[in-house]
Amino acid sequence: MQTLPEVDAVVVGMGWTGGIVAKELADAGLTVVGLERGGPRTTGEDFAVPHIRNELAYGVRLGLMQDVSRDTLTFRNNAGQRALPMRRLGSLLPGEGVGGSGAHWNGLSWRWTDHEFRIRSRYTERHGAGFIPDDMTIQDWGLTETELEPYFEKFERTAAVSGRAGNLRGRIQPGGNPFEAARRSAYPLPPLHSGLVADVFSEAATAAGHHPFPVPVANASEAYVNPDGIAFGQCQYCGFCDKFGCEANAKGSPHLTVVASAQRRANFTLRTHARVMRIRTDRDGKQATGVEYLDLRSGQTVFQPAAMVVLGAYTFGNVHLMLTSGIGEAYDPVTGKGQVGRNYAYNLGVGARLFFEDKIFNPFIGAGGSYAAIDDFNNNWSYDRGPDGFVGGILVMAGMTNGRPIEHHPVPPGTPRWGSEWKAAMAHWYQKSMSIGGIGSIMPSRRNHLDLDPDYRDPFGQPMLRMTFDYTDNDRRLTAKAAQVVNDLARSLSPSHLVPAAAASRSYTIAGYQGTHNSGGTIMSPTPESGVVNKFGQCWTMPNLFVVGASTMPHNGAQNPTATIGAMAYLTADAIRRSYLPHPNRLLAA
Repeated sequence: MQTLPEVDAVVVGMGWTGGIVAKELADAGLTVVGLERGGPRTTGEDFAVPHIRNELAYGVRLGLMQDVSRDTLTFRNNAGQRALPMRRLGSLLPGEGVGGSGAHWNGLSWRWTDHEFRIRSRYTERHGAGFIPDDMTIQDWGLTETELEPYFEKFERTAAVSGRAGNLRGRIQPGGNPFEAARRSAYPLPPLHSGLVADVFSEAATAAGHHPFPVPVANASEAYVNPDGIAFGQCQYCGFCDKFGCEANAKGSPHLTVVASAQRRANFTLRTHARVMRIRTDRDGKQATGVEYLDLRSGQTVFQPAAMVVLGAYTFGNVHLMLTSGIGEAYDPVTGKGQVGRNYAYNLGVGARLFFEDKIFNPFIGAGGSYAAIDDFNNNWSYDRGPDGFVGGILVMAGMTNGRPIEHHPVPPGTPRWGSEWKAAMAHWYQKSMSIGGIGSIMPSRRNHLDLDPDYRDPFGQPMLRMTFDYTDNDRRLTAKAAQVVNDLARSLSPSHLVPAAAASRSYTIAGYQGTHNSGGTIMSPTPESGVVNKFGQCWTMPNLFVVGASTMPHNGAQNPTATIGAMAYLTADAIRRSYLPHPNRLLAA
């Protein structure tokens, strides 16, 4: 094994959160090493036209995603089943390479509010403690929207977020989201052009008494230079956004922004094709001493000593590293003891498909984030959840995305599934359909968790991560309401044909894409007894180990989490610079 000279900090994962912390610590003068299991990435070499618009390579064969022949997990619905490996990407699409999932995302950038951060307190105050199911392990985060607000602003300016403010310094703004928390400044850029789908949806939502607004998105609506001097091009509405990189540098992506900024400094080193195997600790297990990683090109194992270790990988990577390194107590769903692996939460959604003889939507163009949305059933109390009996929120959206011809061929109910009649119907309806989607919160359940699989090992000899997850009664009640809202809006538009939204199926299946918003497993908490890290991402039991990313979220909201985990990563970096470095190896005070 090769042992390298010690550095001030080693950061695992070069997506949004790892990239943010690495860049901020390098700016503070620390020697920083960033480790990424995938390869390097630049727009000019990797995302250039015409090859980046290869729908077969990236849309169908998922060229920017994790290689499940090398890195995968096992899945089961409940403890009575034997988990089996996920052999093909379906329900979720983790990224691979510098930028991670931030290279292929749509860019939807939401600010979460105290409705999420104080969730147990809020529901107890409004409905009483008995409203929360006994097996629902929700908790307050120990964090507030006021603390995060300046870091949200920093993320938005870094990522070139386009949008329309709804609450500017306490004043509700016309055309924005009236339910968002107060913000100090407007978005860096105006919203994207909406497109016919968003316009049709907005008209229906307004007629129903709701409050539609353009979704904030990290797609630059105009040419822009961020505070770090990174230049963005203007969004081209090319139709190749989700699952693809952006050839115009219009999409806020880590490889373009924070990682590229860190690479400008001599005290930052990026090492790609580096698969981290474990976190090393001292004899007492109280301090991290660095990480061991496998150089995938040479096959050599390398030890990188560091005074501080930061985990900034995807949710599954962070949890897997904690478990295989023996840091913290693994969660036991039977006894409820342990923290690592607890409160795993996923994604929940419903959708309706509408067909119109008299509308042409041009689905082959548009931006990944050119949506309109309503937040009337999400971050607010104007909608009373009492009669419907669920905890959580619902975000309803419509917009043009992923209408590429290989993947997109909707046809009305009753159409044959193959043959000349199917082909004719596909050609007729290709430009004449739209969808309305409802995304719901996922609350943690005592049964849903992550742990190490006792039966399966990966090609490197380590036990695979095991996901145990299924829908709960709360999820089914929530999706029933989401389907009702979506279908009411859809029917109000009088489509020629309608495939209505339906509530959650009896059991979750890992096949078929549903979302890459996985959270939990190393959750934050106000006290060591109820989580793995404090609000700064600092491990309660190992003060020089920090964890950033969605794995620290105690539950999953209806809104996409990226901007929120980006803001939390900036909070972590700022706390390290201001409070930890002057007094290393001490827990940061709340």
